Amino acid sequence: MAKKSVKNRNARRLKLANRYRAKRDALRESISNIHLSEQEREEARIKLQELPRDSSPTRRRNRCKLCGRPRAYNRLTGLCRLHMRIATINGMIPGMHKASW
Repeated sequence: MAKKSVKNRNARRLKLANRYRAKRDALRESISNIHLSEQEREEARIKLQELPRDSSPTRRRNRCKLCGRPRAYNRLTGLCRLHMRIATINGMIPGMHKASW
């Protein structure tokens, strides 16, 4: 079980990333726009660097919805391998079953 502070930090990063998403996209667009002057592109680079560090979506970590475990995360279910195994055995995930031979 992950610490509550780590889960909260990740949730805060998610909120920040959502809040600054439009601004970040606009700045990235202007940086890669070849029709703008070099000065305008440089100003956009500086503004992008001045945004909060945690507002970058790459700083967010995928975590298990049940326990908050950061490793062995499955995107399909949003669970870690441990909880996905339990859910599969109990038949809670349609189309998945535990292998046995």
